[in-house]
Amino acid sequence: MSNPNSSGWRPEMTPERRSNDGTHTGNRALMLEEALIFEIGSLDTTGVDFADAPSATSRLGDLSRNRDIGLPGLSEPEAVRHYTRLSRQNYAIDLGLFPLGSCTMKHNPRLNERMARLPGFADIHPLQPVDTVQGALEVIDQLAHWLVTLTGMHAVAMSPKAGAHGELCGILAIKAALEKRGEDRRVILVPESAHGTNPATAAFAGFTVEDIPATPDGRVDVDALKARLGPDVAGVMITNPNTCGLFERDLKTISDAVHDAGGYVYCDGANFNAIVGRVRPGDLGVDAMHINLHKTFSTPHGGGGPGSGPVVLSQALAPFAPLPFVERQDGKFVLIEEETAGEHHGDSFGRMVSFHGQMGMFTRALTYILSHGADGLRQVAEDSVLNANYVLRALEDVLDAPFANSGPCMHEAIFSDKGLAEGFSTLDIAKGLIDEGFHPMTVYFPLVVHGAMLVEPTETESKAALDQFIGAFRSVAQRARAGDQALKSAPHFAPRRRLDETLAARKPVLVWKEPGQAQAAE
Repeated sequence: MSNPNSSGWRPEMTPERRSNDGTHTGNRALMLEEALIFEIGSLDTTGVDFADAPSATSRLGDLSRNRDIGLPGLSEPEAVRHYTRLSRQNYAIDLGLFPLGSCTMKHNPRLNERMARLPGFADIHPLQPVDTVQGALEVIDQLAHWLVTLTGMHAVAMSPKAGAHGELCGILAIKAALEKRGEDRRVILVPESAHGTNPATAAFAGFTVEDIPATPDGRVDVDALKARLGPDVAGVMITNPNTCGLFERDLKTISDAVHDAGGYVYCDGANFNAIVGRVRPGDLGVDAMHINLHKTFSTPHGGGGPGSGPVVLSQALAPFAPLPFVERQDGKFVLIEEETAGEHHGDSFGRMVSFHGQMGMFTRALTYILSHGADGLRQVAEDSVLNANYVLRALEDVLDAPFANSGPCMHEAIFSDKGLAEGFSTLDIAKGLIDEGFHPMTVYFPLVVHGAMLVEPTETESKAALDQFIGAFRSVAQRARAGDQALKSAPHFAPRRRLDETLAARKPVLVWKEPGQAQAAE
């Protein structure tokens, strides 16, 4: 039904709200200006007809709402158009390359999506009787088998929901193992080249975090790490490949030293995409490692879906893994949900989640693994490394590449703002890329590189796509080196100009006015 108080002309679209493109509406051809939803609809009308609600006494007492909810009344076409217009202003993996480093965002094969939507997967419920979900439990069991096989580990906990959640799972397993040994080790060592979530996770679990410096070539300073090992060190959290885009070639040496000192090795597996099918972390002495299914195995990430972070465990930590487990017993799949159910589960530290993990992500990831096969997964790693090195060598003459001489990079290439014109920074290049139609790369991370620009092209991008991105990146970098002042106010062609992001994050303006009056949320 139509909204009688709505019209095509919006008085709120004042000259201050319009773009500087000279159009009456603020639209720029098919790039449509869109007001806030509160500015479109009226607070005292609805888009559909409802009978007046009967008066009633709420059982919530003082907790019940005592004033109008204050939502704008929109008709169905108005609501659909509003959100469709907003969606057109989003960058998505189906539109173009996502060059975010340390955050693998690649094409999500449609086959995976089709499998996840099959009856029995899409409509499954965690409280169904176990005998009605045998197929789903078999998918979890098969995926667990392949994750253990690909990593060379002993067991896997499937329930963690994402990377940092998986880190916590691994650290809690280490903590439980130390308690079983009667040892009170309180220090976790975290190299500078590790992911930023690693020290946060260790601190959250009650450990004291100490940094281990990086060498000039962007890898762990092995001598410094060995010098710090002692009876108070519970373990080390290391990212491999690391956030400088490099393989930690001394990881086996590090693992042996940590084990000799009585500690454990946690490996952040967020960058497993670069080594899947080529390197088994278990062979390098890793005790625990999370695997981001939404990165390596292409479940929706930039495509818009939940994370999933199974944790593979060494034989030493497997007894301390969280519940539940899926096991095959007498030809059927069962859920092990109690610590007392079997001697090999008796040391579990408990649960990470209420149920069993992300079923949709499990289905997608297993589909990805089976459709690629061993040779295909190996090629995933090889092509991702090839693409990253292609980007690195194509841009190192116009951008500072601090680790260009550290050997081939792995999944990502890192650049810095060194060499730009006075007053120009990484942020200017990022905003300039928006005008070129690309989502910016990761900026200002890792912290060991001043003005860092981290680019991960992934294996799903063709040479033609990479050449277009490289051309745009080169153009923006050359403008920054030449001191092009127009770059300081980029982007110029996006739905919004450059914002004061710090002020917007720290001092958002949220204004509430009683229904019937103008309401704004800026």
